[in-house]
Amino acid sequence: MSEPVPAAPKTKATARRATAATARNGASAPPAQGSPEQTTMTERLAEEGRDFSDHKGVWVYIQQRDGVAAPVGWQLLGQATQMAKALGVETGAVVVGHDVRHLAEQAIQYGADIVYLVDAPVLRQYRTHSYALAVAEVIRRHKPEIVLYGSTNDGRDLAGAVATIVKTGLAADATQLGVEVETRLLQASRPDFGGKLMSTILCKQHRPQMATCRPGVFETPKPDPKRKGHIVEEPFDLREEDIPTRVEAFIPEKSQVDLASAKAIVSGGRGMGGPEGFALLEELAEALGATMGASRVAVNAGWVSYEHQVGQTGQTVRPKLYIACGISGQIQHQVGMQDADIIVAINRDPNAPIFKLATYGLVGDVFEIAPALIRRARELRAKGAEREPVGARKNGA
Repeated sequence: MSEPVPAAPKTKATARRATAATARNGASAPPAQGSPEQTTMTERLAEEGRDFSDHKGVWVYIQQRDGVAAPVGWQLLGQATQMAKALGVETGAVVVGHDVRHLAEQAIQYGADIVYLVDAPVLRQYRTHSYALAVAEVIRRHKPEIVLYGSTNDGRDLAGAVATIVKTGLAADATQLGVEVETRLLQASRPDFGGKLMSTILCKQHRPQMATCRPGVFETPKPDPKRKGHIVEEPFDLREEDIPTRVEAFIPEKSQVDLASAKAIVSGGRGMGGPEGFALLEELAEALGATMGASRVAVNAGWVSYEHQVGQTGQTVRPKLYIACGISGQIQHQVGMQDADIIVAINRDPNAPIFKLATYGLVGDVFEIAPALIRRARELRAKGAEREPVGARKNGA
């Protein structure tokens, strides 16, 4: 039995329990490694008349708005390329919109071998009905075995609609991806039971296998401008009058917090004591050129808005610098920030779990340490130091 590529998490929960609530239309938990159920899966499906040999390729849906791609698409292309190589198939991308051929070209730079481009005026703005029909038609025409979507508002909406149209399963909000080469099964894993367990979801009986994946979990590959690929222009004949919704205008939130692309993040937890503590963190973030984050406890207490939340039920981030202030570091928070390049923990409790994850740890009162950091950061700026966010430098801690 070959091992998953990339390796999927191996826990007792992975081998023995299902998370049916997160999978639909045939998705279930995996059999134990080496079990008769797993080793005979291909033969059993063939006997039941489910022959998936005509489904080939690992695809990524490239989400875009106004011709600008969401970073999660490029992140997933890096992961899809690894899985496609293991399976011996092409990496594909699906680009939907109007005047978006440049995104198809970018997808090739980020690893796609073939890009299916659906470009039509009626697709200028995202609408569930039109986009779901466009993606579903391409899937039915070319039959991929795996399709990945970003777990964004639009991505979740679209993936669910497409799964319903093509009658397949959907694993939701995955944080780890793997593929079992022998059975060609996608292994989509996500935290469960408050982050205490990892559950792996399989879709054994339908194709394509589909999953939504959290932004920021996977590293963005470096684009190669010299890379060659093929763009296939797909026909799409839906008329505007056939779409039940209209978009009058798109008004972005004025104070939207962009944690996913932040180079440096200063986060606070229970130890900040209240809104006043977060006012201090906001001052520290400003001095460092960072973005402010928060733990679930702080958000639930109403000290800061949900858009700042980092963790299992918030956002997953990969900054170069992450400063955790007054955060104990429970697993629910760690899964959202553990891939930061440098983690600095400030906490009074020397036994706080966050210190096991931290690159640097400061045991002390955050209300004494943070003002000192603010003063030092401002001194450096006053002396003409680089105004680049501190987290953008490897020695920024």
